[in-house]
Amino acid sequence: MNAFLKPLAATLAGRAIVLFAKLLTGVNAVWLRNGPTAGQTLYFANHSSHGDFVLLWAALPPDLRSLTRPVAGQDYWEASPLRSFIGHDVFNALMIRRDGGGDPVALMTAALQAGDSLIMFPEGTRNTGEEPLLPLKSGLFHIARSCPELRLVPVWIENLKRVLPKGMLLPVPLACSVRFGAPLVLAAGEDKAAFIARARQAMLDLRPEYDRLPEGATAP
Repeated sequence: MNAFLKPLAATLAGRAIVLFAKLLTGVNAVWLRNGPTAGQTLYFANHSSHGDFVLLWAALPPDLRSLTRPVAGQDYWEASPLRSFIGHDVFNALMIRRDGGGDPVALMTAALQAGDSLIMFPEGTRNTGEEPLLPLKSGLFHIARSCPELRLVPVWIENLKRVLPKGMLLPVPLACSVRFGAPLVLAAGEDKAAFIARARQAMLDLRPEYDRLPEGATAP
């Protein structure tokens, strides 16, 4: 694909992906405290499906979408020419090696210091179990410490695990929402354990009420 056609194809593919995501899930962006702003932001979200960053990216307003790069697994997104085109040219994803090579936190910090906004999943891997959220990795704390002016916005992606269940080849149409919380700030003197616990709770607090019921309970 030549240098002129590739950017055009990427733009059209991006619009098609956003349209498909909205038609499939009717994705509803819910900003619970502050509305979307153009300030540089790290969105950190729960991770239960390969489609998570697509849905979050699609839920952003178009002007913010163009400034925001998802953090993605290099092995997955460079496994074929089509995936590589979508990952690099459509999403402008920040590719991270998952085989132990390189320093993901350093790569994310460098991208943020260059002015990018990012989408990351601090659990570090997809959550395929019954727990609502896996323990968060420490990278979020190190990024917060290295980029003190950065807006850290917790996000909860609702229902996508049911749209793209593990082992299924085709998605199941189902309404989803992306819930954005109030930005967090690393407090003076706050240690890693306290910050990670606070960030994790901020994510869990974004769950809809029906998803907070004790196991086996039913809504009245």
